Amino acid sequence: MSKLPLLPPDDLPPNQVTKQDGMLHLELEQSIGRCFYYTCDRITQMLLSSCHWYMTNNGTTLMLIIDAPDIVSYWHIVSNIPQLGNRLERFSKESKIRVYPPFGKGAPFEISVNEISAYRDWL
Repeated sequence: MSKLPLLPPDDLPPNQVTKQDGMLHLELEQSIGRCFYYTCDRITQMLLSSCHWYMTNNGTTLMLIIDAPDIVSYWHIVSNIPQLGNRLERFSKESKIRVYPPFGKGAPFEISVNEISAYRDWL
């Protein structure tokens, strides 16, 4: 069996990533973030607005990163994980959520959207 790619050369990824590729990737992440935010209900939008958050994509996994400014916001976000996961899953079944507590208040909480049903039962 041949190990040659099945796609024509124009459809393969580039050998080198250019500055424009990086800019397009960043633009894609920002667009996904905006679309995600607008699919959320008002309460979730308010929670996200009280934190620093962004989307990142490493090619296989879409990740929502949330940096909570205080412990109260952190606990509100963590308790809202099922709703966040529900919205995020619409964009990718291979998504994850990582929530950072305030500096010095513990380790980040990370969960895959596939694990949220078990998490929901735990709550």
